[in-house]
Amino acid sequence: MDRLAQLKQFIGREFDQSPSPFMKWLNPIIVSAEEGQLEFQYTVRPEWLNPVGNLHGGVTAAIVDDIIGATMFSLNENSFITTINNVIDYFSSAKENDTIVAETKIIKRGKQFVNAQCEIWNADKTRLIARGTSNLFKINN
Repeated sequence: MDRLAQLKQFIGREFDQSPSPFMKWLNPIIVSAEEGQLEFQYTVRPEWLNPVGNLHGGVTAAIVDDIIGATMFSLNENSFITTINNVIDYFSSAKENDTIVAETKIIKRGKQFVNAQCEIWNADKTRLIARGTSNLFKINN
């Protein structure tokens, strides 16, 4: 089964079959999955908070990096694709038990490099929490 089909099997439920132990810890629910475009939903947990009770910026960045990695997985490429850099802009906060939604898309897909974006929103997508972009490099196996 191709990787995109594997992701699609989990639409509406936890992606507990991820090859990434870190993704399993983040515990996303797959909302939608298309080639190069994913939408995952998360519930903000107490261990994700900073000292003032907001979603920690490092966890936000980790979500961006992790779902962009899953987006590369959805491309069904034979190459391993690794992150070169991440740039995260923070716009708003989230609190414990908030539902947040992360959406990805490919900005540019070249022969060696991929540029991808992730936006993290509140549940009803009326408030942008963060936007991240990543450059990734294809490593031939």
